[in-house]
Amino acid sequence: MRKNFARLAMFALALMLVLSACGGTPAATEAPVVDATEAPAMTEAPAVATEAPAAEQFVFGLLMVGPYNDNGWSQAHYEAGLYLEEKLGAKMVYLDKVNPADRPGTTPDQLAEELVAQGAKLVIFNSDDMKDASTTFAKANPDVFVIMASGDQVWPEGNIYEEIPNLTNIMGRMEYGKMMAGCAAALTTDTGKIGYLGPLINDETRRLAASAYLGAKHCWEQAGNDPAGLEFKVTWIGFWFNIPGVTLDPVQVSNDFYTTGYDVVISGIDNPVNLGEAQKLMSEGTPSYGVAYDYVAACDAAPEVCIGVPYFNWGPEYLKAISSAQDGTWESQFIWASPDWADINNPDTSTVGFVNGPALSEDAAAAVDAFADELAGGLNLFAGPLNFQDGTPYLADGEEATD
Repeated sequence: MRKNFARLAMFALALMLVLSACGGTPAATEAPVVDATEAPAMTEAPAVATEAPAAEQFVFGLLMVGPYNDNGWSQAHYEAGLYLEEKLGAKMVYLDKVNPADRPGTTPDQLAEELVAQGAKLVIFNSDDMKDASTTFAKANPDVFVIMASGDQVWPEGNIYEEIPNLTNIMGRMEYGKMMAGCAAALTTDTGKIGYLGPLINDETRRLAASAYLGAKHCWEQAGNDPAGLEFKVTWIGFWFNIPGVTLDPVQVSNDFYTTGYDVVISGIDNPVNLGEAQKLMSEGTPSYGVAYDYVAACDAAPEVCIGVPYFNWGPEYLKAISSAQDGTWESQFIWASPDWADINNPDTSTVGFVNGPALSEDAAAAVDAFADELAGGLNLFAGPLNFQDGTPYLADGEEATD
């Protein structure tokens, strides 16, 4: 084995010598000198295609007092959220049924923290009874933008004004919508008796009930009827919608109206339950009609008896507010938005609208439209002489109410 190994080694050495002789390493040479004037043009390396980093999606949160699909107040907010997603490419996170009955032991400001944990940079509180919670949350989270739908915390003329830089109040002037609702009711009733389904009692709800009455009174008298022949009654149920064992049942209240001669009931609560009762009684042969509230498509619940719906369109003002939060132009402000009188049902411009219902007669619809034109032209029904219910003076003759 040793002899074989020695022979293999000598063979390998000989092979290396042969290879070296056949192809050795060439001698080093200098690179030729090139005249710069004759050098070919330099070419840049091809650029690598890169995309600009995608802008971070803006996330906003929405707290709704009722179900997101209530066919009323909360659904109007929810669909405004969908509008913002479409227009801005933003993302909505939300919680509905934010009220003491559905979420006992929690407060809206605590629930807003949950939305922030999901990435929300702006939170909308959508109910007047969340006002204090929205203030608490805004002060505790100065880097989060806050919209309080209604409320007047940052209104300099308001009774509870305070500076909260990251909070804005937004509300529509629904007084106009309620005046049109009252007008439609007055032009439809055969008995002269109009019922009003009231929620809880506060400044806003009293003002809106009064607006419906003033609209009814105006159109009733314009139609040549005796002012004394109009009866307008409000029943307050105690909250924005029914809470069994806590509020009056709005279905029963509606039924009580319809079965005691009130042939038109105007809803002031968050859903159109009055329409269902009107439809039931109409099918039994008792003429019964209703005005829905809050949501543009609310008449769909019972079109055969619905004479109209004053509704909120939150999209346009929310779009402005969120856009300002995104581009750095945000200002804390109190916004009480009027209808776009050029087209009160324009979904991109009008915060308050009114849709004549399928059950409103052609003549009455024309009169309601004419009344809307009067309001657009400056007609102010909050003008004296006006007294409160107990007879004490509110506005003297010729005096007009301020905001």
